[in-house]
Amino acid sequence: MLEVEGVTKDGSKIPYELMAVPIRKDGKIIAVQATLRNLTKRKKIEQEKEKLQAQLIQAQKMKAIGTLAGGIAHDFNNILSAVIGYAELLVMKIPKESDLQADLNEIYKAGNRAKKLVKQILAFSRQKERERIRVQPAFIFKEAIKMLRSSIPTGIEIRQNIDPNSGTILADPTQLHQVIMNLCTNAYHAMSEESGILEISLTTAEIDSSEKCISKDLHPGSYVKLTVSDTGSGITPQVRDRIFEPYFTTREIGEETGLGLSLVHGIVKGCGGVIVVESEPGVGSTFHVYFPRLKKEAAPVQEMEEMVPGGHERVLLADDESSIRTLAKRILEQKGYKVKVASDGVEALELFKAGPDEFDLVVTDMGMPKMNGLQLSKEIRKIRSGIPIVICTGYSKQIDEETYGQISINALLMKPMTKNALTKTVRKALDEAKR
Repeated sequence: MLEVEGVTKDGSKIPYELMAVPIRKDGKIIAVQATLRNLTKRKKIEQEKEKLQAQLIQAQKMKAIGTLAGGIAHDFNNILSAVIGYAELLVMKIPKESDLQADLNEIYKAGNRAKKLVKQILAFSRQKERERIRVQPAFIFKEAIKMLRSSIPTGIEIRQNIDPNSGTILADPTQLHQVIMNLCTNAYHAMSEESGILEISLTTAEIDSSEKCISKDLHPGSYVKLTVSDTGSGITPQVRDRIFEPYFTTREIGEETGLGLSLVHGIVKGCGGVIVVESEPGVGSTFHVYFPRLKKEAAPVQEMEEMVPGGHERVLLADDESSIRTLAKRILEQKGYKVKVASDGVEALELFKAGPDEFDLVVTDMGMPKMNGLQLSKEIRKIRSGIPIVICTGYSKQIDEETYGQISINALLMKPMTKNALTKTVRKALDEAKR
């Protein structure tokens, strides 16, 4: 059997399977019987099978990313809790006029950037439908560009012009991060590693009816405009029509999934936005992303949060990380609380059994050896059902911000926790329990 290609009158090509069988008479070949089988249907089925296999591989990759992210998130968030928390304690001790204040503020801001990054990685790995909120993309894009510098070859120059007053849009912050990361990754793949220029800008754009020709989907109004351009190989008109198709890629097999621009298109469309592509082979490409701009601006970002009232209640604190245990104890005691600590769930349960009425609140880490926070909470509730419980976690498959209320936990505190987040959560849980 042999696969051959036939051409019809209209020039279209059809794959065939050719099978030839000799016809013999008196031991001699007198003719050949040939059979042609149209393989179009079979080839289509094979292509669909390959597409499904690619989707399965991608799903497995995302599951692996989720497992990896979850595995490191708890430990990494504990480290960040110590960095952020101890920086906050030092800020309170050092005079405001000291030069060290500025250094500590930089440590605090860096810790919060890392905190947001871990949250973005976890949210991306879960691939959940996220709620869109008012957000200023300028802050997100600046952070993303800092990340890009470490992953893009040093031969490629990054030029940025991010207007911090470009405005507010309705979007999910994690998805915005994905948009710029995918656009920039696509751009630097189009360039040589030795040289190239990647330009990123964020501005305000006012579109009137005369500019409707930019795109049939771009309606008159005010937009926040993201522009990503490169000096790469450019895109031909034929390829440009397909770049947003899932699994379409011009890269070698095994190098890219072909999902990047498709993902960007879906996110932008979900925000009510529009993407306009300009490209010329041999010159480079420019992607203009228009996000509808909201009239009301997002609240300004505060470096240090508001003051939270303290109290005199008695708290049982359980965490297997000694640095976090010490930090949380110091923060709560500074607010007037009386704190007893335990290094794991079993020790915490023994302390509680010894004096159930000696505590007004339990604060426990989720991921602890011997007995995790959820198991500890259930055992404590068997002894005293009404005591308020706060669980702290950096990542857990058993409990998250959406499900903690279903298991009778009073509050969930996500790590890395700041001083204000801890004291605010504790105060709220105690006050609600008294009502």
